Amino acid sequence: MANPSLAEYLAQSQRGLYQSVFGPDYLMKTGLGFTPANVHNVDTGTGIFTATYGRKVWQALNNQTRFFNAVPRVVWGNTAGWRVRTDRGNNRSRPVTETGALPDIDISDIQTISSLPRIVATDFGASVKSVFTSQLEGGVGDVLALENENAQLDHVKEINEELLAGTGAPIIAGTNDANNFTVAAELAKHFKIGDKIGRNNDGSFDLGSAIISGVTPPDTSTGVITLTADVGAFSNTLAEDGVYITSRAGFTSIDDIVADDSMFIGGNVSKPSVYDLGARTRAAWNAAASVATTSNGVGIPLTASLIDTAIQKVRENGGEPKLILLGHDQYFKLQQELVASQRYMGQEEYQVGVGSERTFPGTRTGMVLATYMGIPILPDADVPKMATAAGGVGGSNVYVLDTDYMEIAVAQPTQYIENRDFFAANALVVRGLLYTMGELRCKNIFVQAKIGDLA
Repeated sequence: MANPSLAEYLAQSQRGLYQSVFGPDYLMKTGLGFTPANVHNVDTGTGIFTATYGRKVWQALNNQTRFFNAVPRVVWGNTAGWRVRTDRGNNRSRPVTETGALPDIDISDIQTISSLPRIVATDFGASVKSVFTSQLEGGVGDVLALENENAQLDHVKEINEELLAGTGAPIIAGTNDANNFTVAAELAKHFKIGDKIGRNNDGSFDLGSAIISGVTPPDTSTGVITLTADVGAFSNTLAEDGVYITSRAGFTSIDDIVADDSMFIGGNVSKPSVYDLGARTRAAWNAAASVATTSNGVGIPLTASLIDTAIQKVRENGGEPKLILLGHDQYFKLQQELVASQRYMGQEEYQVGVGSERTFPGTRTGMVLATYMGIPILPDADVPKMATAAGGVGGSNVYVLDTDYMEIAVAQPTQYIENRDFFAANALVVRGLLYTMGELRCKNIFVQAKIGDLA
């Protein structure tokens, strides 16, 4: 039989339309709420359509953990500290004449550093009713599996954010008294419950008598930091005073490591500490090779010269940079800085691995940076940004790091615990917990560098 013609197809379609219950006559019935003007609203006017949603839950959050992936991970071992040789000894090596005396014997100056493992925990739960109803039509499916998967993402993200937490911020106008102080909302995430903080009040330093007990959520307009108790040193806190971390409850951050006690934060001199070192003298073994910040809390543009200086300082102190860590904003600014000197060298694609992470690949068009002077460039959205003197937020920092001396020591790999004891919870809920015990160790702080206060 020959294929029906187009005219026959149209005729069959028309007959089907008129024979169906939704024919033209039905659609014209105003008693059912349909008129020629709102025929297109058949899905909302009669209950014949209800929106349903797929079981897949998409993420509207940045769950990248690039720096965490780039740092080597090692087993904790059976010690809590390490030693650093900081002095060769006086005159133990010198010229000796033909009959001259030998050099005096002097021992090396060896310093000790220690840091106990830190614990990061993420919990979740679901009621037994939600476990059942989530399996019904229109539900998300296995709600416990969903919450478990999300908790795993959140757990690793929290570790990455702690590794990249900023060291301090200026206080801004708001809730400021003996128990609270206010910082820019975007900077509040760098302060964690259990952290100890110090303050610079117009040149008078408090070195860490206050412990944080609460931090407002990051989606609020300002960040209010609450202290555990009335702390006299904070009773006269003023806007534009500076606060800084003196001890972390969680993982030590790279910003804590690459710092010194002459570093400016938002135009205020700060005295951040790391591990158990206490005071940190600029250009000494217990501070970074180079910390470049402005004294007025006003951001400056990133230039290749600033990065060159940081690389030079690391090398002068005996290190060899293995990683340039920066935010996505500085990644593109550096690209724009270098594009003027770009020379056409043919077409190639180039990508560099850093730990289990990889840099962005170069493409055949435009200028995409994978390295600078052979050093891999790694952008991470969690890299801390500068705090301006006015209480605002500027561009992200740039770190030039010798990762040969850096490791994440894992005391206990991530553990998962599930509890279905309704009597212990005093509720019909199923609870889950993820926790990791470890610490970011830097065996040589002297060969790390930072460029801060960038616009």
